[in-house]
Amino acid sequence: MKEEKTKNKKNDKNKVIIFDTTLRDGEQSPGFSMNIDEKLHFTSQLIKLGVDVIEAGFPIASQGDFDAVQRIAKASKGVIIAGLARANDKDVDTAWDAIKQAERPRIHTFISSSDIHIIHQFKKDRPTVLKEAVAAVARAKSYTKDVEFSPMDASRSDKDYLIQMISAVIDAGATTVNIPDTVGYAIPSEFYDLIRYIFDNVKNVDKAVISVHCHNDLGLAVANALAAVQAGARQIECTVNGIGERAGNTSLEEVVMAIRTRKDLYNVFTDINTNQILATSKLLTHITGVSVQPNKAIVGANAFAHESGIHQDGLLKNAFTYEIMKPEDVGIAKSTLVLGKHSGRHAVVDRLKKLGYKLSQEELDRFFKYFKDLADKKKEIFDEDLEVIIWESIYKEEGRYMVSNVQISTGMFSPPMAMVTIKDKTLNSEDKFDVAHGNGGVDAGVKAVMEITDTKARIESFNLVAITGGSDALAEVSVTVVEEYDGKQLTAFGNGINIDVSIAGILSFVDALNKLEYMKKKNGNNR
Repeated sequence: MKEEKTKNKKNDKNKVIIFDTTLRDGEQSPGFSMNIDEKLHFTSQLIKLGVDVIEAGFPIASQGDFDAVQRIAKASKGVIIAGLARANDKDVDTAWDAIKQAERPRIHTFISSSDIHIIHQFKKDRPTVLKEAVAAVARAKSYTKDVEFSPMDASRSDKDYLIQMISAVIDAGATTVNIPDTVGYAIPSEFYDLIRYIFDNVKNVDKAVISVHCHNDLGLAVANALAAVQAGARQIECTVNGIGERAGNTSLEEVVMAIRTRKDLYNVFTDINTNQILATSKLLTHITGVSVQPNKAIVGANAFAHESGIHQDGLLKNAFTYEIMKPEDVGIAKSTLVLGKHSGRHAVVDRLKKLGYKLSQEELDRFFKYFKDLADKKKEIFDEDLEVIIWESIYKEEGRYMVSNVQISTGMFSPPMAMVTIKDKTLNSEDKFDVAHGNGGVDAGVKAVMEITDTKARIESFNLVAITGGSDALAEVSVTVVEEYDGKQLTAFGNGINIDVSIAGILSFVDALNKLEYMKKKNGNNR
């Protein structure tokens, strides 16, 4: 313990703590929900990435959220696990119950400090809210030494009242005070001034770390977070790919690489293992099915792509003419290694290392089987293909149903027909198959699957993306599937990847059915 304190003292002045809230604020964004197993996978990747704090969820929100936070707390080592709680006894107690088995637990409690919220939303007054804030921090402190407090909507709060609240919660035991720009209202120069005002006017500010949590409603979340760092803040709350409520949060990869690239200006550092950035971003997109836009900074497909002749000429002469960062620093290889069916394991493993992946022997065996199957169908395997194979072979969970075979017959003047064979792992019977007609190969295949599985689930949305260019590109199909079950409507996201678009569509539907089965089983266990 003494050694850890000494290390922290040495680093405190210039280190920026990275507080990742992808699993809490990020998951609150529509379309980004994850099941418990997916959250555990993602937590493991966040630890590889090197984040300091993982906000695992909001335990009081639901039994599912509580269970996820609890399992993450038990399983995670070497990282602070935080649970969110409103400023009341029940929330704080529930948060502690969820995180108490963590190696390094933190309770993060919050209440609004702006009159807009206090008067119109909560219908209370300032003295009452201040009393509740102090009481919540004190109760949290009775459970753990690591307590964080957030005055919600701080950027629209009366400054004198905000100072009073911050001083009071630090006296009550808060070790981190987070200043949220809850609705993305602040402008960087204004936010800088607010953080400086806090440092200049909170007399006990030296007893706590000042943190910031910026939303992106005006596209300024990263800029505001960096302005706060310049003003003295030493924790940034952020999410991978910038996901979160409304327009999202401060993007982890953007703020980390800004600090690294402009260390001459900021004179601070993070402990993030930047060559894991792309792998983390890709894992999140595979889990949620929501891709980043091509021009997204750091992790977008075009972030290190150059088409202009002038740019290409400069790049060939000296990479720094048009690249301010090395692509390999974020897990993107600088040069392309062409892989195909004749490639050996050594070349493939080397390529994976450059992309930021280090697989165990068992994982590599599973990966290589998928790689060879794809290489027999494609002339060249690109980086994007390798990312997909990683997901399919390592991270994707096997469910109740597994597609054994698909045969499709279609033509301009003949009705499309599909024969699908499925194995049901819960039964010891032989594989089942069905033949169906439809309005295209996907529709026919889905109808066959519905007949085999006796499901009433239906596809609500269908999205198709080509992983790479060329007529032999892998097709990735994402579907949203809904089903009425036990008086409720269940919604699941499915993902399928194949060179054949129709097969990819069928695989995505079956993947969604497996997730619906998971939800039904979970609901049954909770009764």
